[in-house]
Amino acid sequence: MARTQVGIIGAGPAGLLLSYLLHSEGIEAVVLETRSREYVERRVRAGVCEHPTTQLLREIGVGARMDAEGLPHHGLSLRFDGEDHRIALTELTGKAITVYGQQEIVKDLIAAHEAKGWPVEFEVSGVRPHGLDTEHPWIAYRDEDGATRRLDCDVIAGCDGFHGVSRPAIPAGEVRFFDREYPFAWLGVLARTPPSHEELIYTHHERGFALHSMRSPEITRLYLQVPHDEKIEGWSDDRIWSELSLRLETSNQDFSLREGPILDKGITPMRSFVAEPMSYGRLFLAGDAAHIVPPTGAKGMNLAVADVRMLSRALVELLRHKRSELAESYSDICLRRVWRAEHFSWYMTSMLHVDPGADEFGRRLQLSQLRYTASSRAAATSLAENYVGLPFA
Repeated sequence: MARTQVGIIGAGPAGLLLSYLLHSEGIEAVVLETRSREYVERRVRAGVCEHPTTQLLREIGVGARMDAEGLPHHGLSLRFDGEDHRIALTELTGKAITVYGQQEIVKDLIAAHEAKGWPVEFEVSGVRPHGLDTEHPWIAYRDEDGATRRLDCDVIAGCDGFHGVSRPAIPAGEVRFFDREYPFAWLGVLARTPPSHEELIYTHHERGFALHSMRSPEITRLYLQVPHDEKIEGWSDDRIWSELSLRLETSNQDFSLREGPILDKGITPMRSFVAEPMSYGRLFLAGDAAHIVPPTGAKGMNLAVADVRMLSRALVELLRHKRSELAESYSDICLRRVWRAEHFSWYMTSMLHVDPGADEFGRRLQLSQLRYTASSRAAATSLAENYVGLPFA
């Protein structure tokens, strides 16, 4: 039997960042992860870091590689009606975003834990939180050798994603769920080819949404809207490149889609989800364990960062200073940002995707919104300030 102050379930960016912030304040924490270190370091997820996220990583001393290898972006393109329209993020807000893969942040945080000797246990199994409504919760699990373990805690942080064990451990009736599934999905590909454009391109096309993004000067990330029940087996590499070229074509800019070997491809369903409250007893949820946003707004990882920044402060107050007010307010404070991000992600999704159930009236409304956003400084500023990231609470 072992003991720590905060038991953290999940070694994604939320769990690792929370652990780092707590240790930096002298609060003990142990991170438990069911996957291997190699898996979490290679798991390709989000790539857009908001301005507040990059600022925080720099402030705590884990932003050096991000600054050296990340790609700052000062604008993005909305492409519709066959034309390209630039939203000048930095000109409108004074801020920028940085393209730096979530898996790279995970690598940086694991390396920082390793350098400082802070514990992260990989390849554990059978993880179950217990005693959540007491002041002495604990986590049962089996270590990588299969031995049964018990970790006694003062607090448990559930940072184990939408399909994790933390949220289901809350008794029925103690949490309310808000859920929306969308009638389409994203087919995402990772290709070994230089990006075809210096900034992200969000495209509304009659055949469906498309997104041109990147992960490095040599690796491009691209997405296509497909039906929600689509199978990846029906998409050959040639078909993917052909459809991307068709949807990304523009008449008012010199643009040519660069093709290359596809390293990975998969289909991701689209959904919005919020659990309220984000805590129960001595269990606190953060990141995807508490909320999911459609990826169109680039908010998922950034919301997780905002959650654990607030949670770390609340737990320092609770465990060091024996003050519970911030911990009791954690869910309410975070949910204000969560719902703003949910709305922005829904707005971007509904404006850019083709709804298979929409009539011609709905499609005309979409184009009207796109044209207004591209032509109005006020509308463009609203999009830009949400995209680069609102200030932390």
